[in-house]
Amino acid sequence: METSTPGAGAVITGMGVIAPTGIGAEEHWQAVLNGKTGIGPITRFDASGYPTRLAGEVADFTAKGRVPARLVPQTDRWTHLALAAADAAVADCGADLKELPEYEMAVVTASSSGGTEFGQHEMERLYQNGPSWVGAYQSIAWFYAATTGQVSIRHGMRGPCGVVCTEQAGGLDAVGQARRLLRQQSRLVVTGGTDSALCPYGLVAQIANGHLSSAVEPGRAYLPFDVAAAGYVPGEGGAILVAERAGADTEGRGYGRVLGYAAGFDQSVRTGRRPVLAGTIRRALNDAACVPDDIDVVFADAAADPELDRIEAEALAEVFGTHAVPVTAPKTLTGRLYGGGAALDVATALLALRDGVIPHTVGTDRLRSDCPIDLVLDAPRERSLRTALVVARGYGGFTSAMVLGRGDRPTL
Repeated sequence: METSTPGAGAVITGMGVIAPTGIGAEEHWQAVLNGKTGIGPITRFDASGYPTRLAGEVADFTAKGRVPARLVPQTDRWTHLALAAADAAVADCGADLKELPEYEMAVVTASSSGGTEFGQHEMERLYQNGPSWVGAYQSIAWFYAATTGQVSIRHGMRGPCGVVCTEQAGGLDAVGQARRLLRQQSRLVVTGGTDSALCPYGLVAQIANGHLSSAVEPGRAYLPFDVAAAGYVPGEGGAILVAERAGADTEGRGYGRVLGYAAGFDQSVRTGRRPVLAGTIRRALNDAACVPDDIDVVFADAAADPELDRIEAEALAEVFGTHAVPVTAPKTLTGRLYGGGAALDVATALLALRDGVIPHTVGTDRLRSDCPIDLVLDAPRERSLRTALVVARGYGGFTSAMVLGRGDRPTL
């Protein structure tokens, strides 16, 4: 388990969102505030024979026109989404990359499954036609670091580059690593994550964890903390962010600051030990020099698994008190996006801080009695916001928490 070391802060200056709720940060944000779901029947392939038939698809995204033409056949859809989001984030941040030394710009992204769809197609060619039919780009397009590599090449970023593979927690872990780099030699880091595994091979791999919803009604499929919670809906997309070292040149450009971060590894199900989530949250607060009363809103992990929901709710109640801090889970509109999910939560939390409004949790309407939290339901809640806590857990035990502080970027 690890927390970042003291030093200069990280400011999020750029944001690129490609999600089931919209392409672009503002389109996504308006969909969240309006409770407009991006979840629906899977259309990317015939899912009628699968127990999970709903997903959060980025329906309007095509790589043509958004991704350099030569890269489209060389990379997976997950990388296409990230390249487009990275272009948007870099344009949004306001920094002139030509003025920054190439070795002081870095890239750290999160990935859960890598290039799943690309790999499936190449395996089909192998099984149906033989090895000579497998394309040369299979060797790199499936690889977890493919997105990091392509973003770094496209934008001339030759500083430290890496990828974090901690499933749904990955987005927070990538931003946490970006902050560490900014405390060292880097001045700008492209970070966050995307994922896309909505293909037969990818869906089968996800179903294997036993946590996916089999509901057929989109509005009742993903119900965290609800008495009817029965699994989550998978999705694709995410957010790519630009983080810069705090200083005079970031004033007026920042959506917010990364104030604190901590990560832990939870094996309580296997070992019977106490879950680590409450401790991870406390360490993130300590890293941010915050006390529980300083936190104005929590963006929950919201697994929609009865046991995981109970553990999260009890951890929040232990740290903050019962019903003491507003909690929200806008991911019920997108599904869980794995490597892109926590990064999208960071983007959404920063927009909430900017506009002073807590988005509501769509779908959940009967809060469980063993979840003593103030879950924001029915409608957004306007409130003066200074800080937000984002919680994320990845399959297998990955657990992360991040404290964000309001920036000085004006509302559009």
